[in-house]
Amino acid sequence: MMSAATLISRVLGFIRDMIFALFFGATGVSDTFFAAFRIPNLLRELFAEGSMSAALIPVLTEYKQKHGEEEARRLVKIAFTFIIIAVGFICLLGIILSPVIVSGLAPGFRGSPEKFSLTVLLTRIMFPFLLFISLAALVMGALNTKKVFFIPALAPAMLNITLIISIVFFEARTSQPIMAAAIGIMAGGFVQFAFQLPAFYKNKFSLGFDTNFSHPGLKKMGVLLIPATLALSVNQINIVVSNILASYLPSGSITYLFYSMRLIQFPIGIFGVAMGVAILPTLSEHAANGDFEKLRDDFSFALRLLFFITIPSMAGLIFLREPIVNILFQRGKFDYAATINTAQALLFYSLGIWAIVGVRIVTAGFYSMQNTKTPVKIAVVAMLTNIILSLLLLKPMKHNGLALANAAAASVNFIILFIMLRKKLGRVDGRKILNSAIKISFASAIMGIAGWAMTRSDIWRESGRLIKKAGIFSGVFILCIAIYLLMMHLMKSEEMKYLIEMYKERKQRK
Repeated sequence: MMSAATLISRVLGFIRDMIFALFFGATGVSDTFFAAFRIPNLLRELFAEGSMSAALIPVLTEYKQKHGEEEARRLVKIAFTFIIIAVGFICLLGIILSPVIVSGLAPGFRGSPEKFSLTVLLTRIMFPFLLFISLAALVMGALNTKKVFFIPALAPAMLNITLIISIVFFEARTSQPIMAAAIGIMAGGFVQFAFQLPAFYKNKFSLGFDTNFSHPGLKKMGVLLIPATLALSVNQINIVVSNILASYLPSGSITYLFYSMRLIQFPIGIFGVAMGVAILPTLSEHAANGDFEKLRDDFSFALRLLFFITIPSMAGLIFLREPIVNILFQRGKFDYAATINTAQALLFYSLGIWAIVGVRIVTAGFYSMQNTKTPVKIAVVAMLTNIILSLLLLKPMKHNGLALANAAAASVNFIILFIMLRKKLGRVDGRKILNSAIKISFASAIMGIAGWAMTRSDIWRESGRLIKKAGIFSGVFILCIAIYLLMMHLMKSEEMKYLIEMYKERKQRK
């Protein structure tokens, strides 16, 4: 259910990006928007898909089991009141200090007063997005404890729809056309929050004010929130580092990195984030009940199932990167040179997908046991890895070096986290996970090479001819899936057997 809803949202996200590329291309203007958007986008990753859930879900689950539903509902009200006050103040501070923030995140823009002032303006417009997305994350976490996943996962689609409408209808009506996109981001955050409220109230939650900030549940959330924010944000912090360094590179570099990152976020969001969010309440229940045998089994299987879906997606992005970027973005001001540069960044970013999604599951294992300190320590190591490699690779590889450094840092983060969780749990079926990953990687490589061979044509250099390209690509895509599934069937994949059995069971219920 999470993956289906997230798929809808991500598809709308790509439509949004296609429209943005059509109107603004890969130019200095688009660079200002993406530099400004890094701030609310970073905060979205931290709160909507990270620390808020990691802090809220285990604590709410514990209070529901030990103190009853009423106390859990009261804790939600207290958290709501605290967010309004604390995050509202942060937004106000961010609006005032926007010039300082932009100087820190895009120092290369200071050489161009016009570019710098526009980035500051866009940052100020988008800062209230943080408050709305934090409230949306609170509502999402509360619904997840009730095992309601579809509506919260669909909510980001409302953000994309709002942004599309804003660009299409208001781009020509503003003195600075790019402002229409910034306004759409801010309005979209509110719509994403409001969209979840009917389901929220239906499950007997409410958003009244309660200023009992001394409540032990809120304190426990705070204790979990800070290290969880740092640990789960390592990928986004690495992107911010890339953004700072890319501001010194030729125009378009930030845009290439943004679009390629958007593409790898597709499998990460649909599978990694969805699995991480869906598995956390279950692992939290096992931990609260002291049933670590079930926790180990569910963790191991979740990781293997996630790799079964994600690694072929990673191979697809690597081997079919140029056709994918061409179909989605090459039109209007986004030319073939921009396609090549974006596809190159996509290649290097994609090398870290397996690790980024894996971190989601491993950190869920730690957070289910209310352990947020270990992930944050390892996150520091990963960040240092990213910074060092970014500096080393920036000159010889330009923006591609920044993408490769990000992938390497994600891999370091996952490997160390996995080893530490194994020590804590005693065993995690490591050999079983490794054997499964080897089979999946082999089948994915065969699939990817076949797809690459089928897309060798000059048509992928041209703009336009979208229907013909989409038809060719769809056929290749279907054949690649068939090759992968056939390979996994021949290798007697346990994960594939499970998915087939699940499909048969659901069909019988109907």
